[in-house]
Amino acid sequence: MVRAFLGMGLLGTNFVKALLDKGVEVQVWNRSPEKATALEAAGAKAFTAAADAVKGADHIHIAVKDDTSVNQVLAAAVPGLKAGAVIIDHTTTSAEGAIQRTKEWKEKGFTYLHAPVFMGPANAREGSGYMLVSGDQAVIEKVKPLLDKMTGKLINFGSEEGKAAGMKLVGNCFLVTFAAGLADTLSLGKALHISAQDIGSLFDIWNPAQMLPTRLQRMSSGEYDKASWELNMARKDTQLFMNTVENSNGTLAVIPAIAAEMDRWIEKGFGNSDWTVIAKNAVS
Repeated sequence: MVRAFLGMGLLGTNFVKALLDKGVEVQVWNRSPEKATALEAAGAKAFTAAADAVKGADHIHIAVKDDTSVNQVLAAAVPGLKAGAVIIDHTTTSAEGAIQRTKEWKEKGFTYLHAPVFMGPANAREGSGYMLVSGDQAVIEKVKPLLDKMTGKLINFGSEEGKAAGMKLVGNCFLVTFAAGLADTLSLGKALHISAQDIGSLFDIWNPAQMLPTRLQRMSSGEYDKASWELNMARKDTQLFMNTVENSNGTLAVIPAIAAEMDRWIEKGFGNSDWTVIAKNAVS
């Protein structure tokens, strides 16, 4: 069974190498041809045109930048698509885009499945990490054996089209805010002459990640009257963060925005509520 892969970025390249290791025949294409031809030494067949790369392939995988790139690449591949071919898109896109492509490609006589991933290049190479799917369960069941071999765990979010795309965006949002918050934490540590190693040793003993499930439950419950940490007190500490870093000529990425949001809720009369009240509008 021939498979095609469009998009030879870090993720696509390692997916292809893993497939080749398993003895799968893979035809590859990339906008920058040299990235595709570099895989010929590993056994891939490289093409300079997307339409040529997909010829004869039962399954076409794609991993590019965004909705626009997916649409452009697939439009270029149309002339070479085999009747009934299955398109499996690993690109992080909008939920709306995934829904629309599923509909449009079905009308054209092809199957489109959005399967975004929580996988880095190393995960793609070793078949670990997570791959997300949702939508037509008959389609998912049909391709599941192929996808299972590409990832550590295939997570099926049910029959709702676009749900997998939405879950990927939610996950990435958390990763972005987590990294920005950690950067601010390191900036505060620097201002206090506390090293990243010392901060790491604190988190080895006191692991804030353990609080995530209960914190999420508290924030989504809509009940903020019994405070474990009052918003007024959290805002006081937030000011200490900002003053300390400012006095050392450092910068903070997200704490000032959080402080402003806390001020808005205090002005509304929620100063004595649990500090997680700032999530009230997000869950109500």
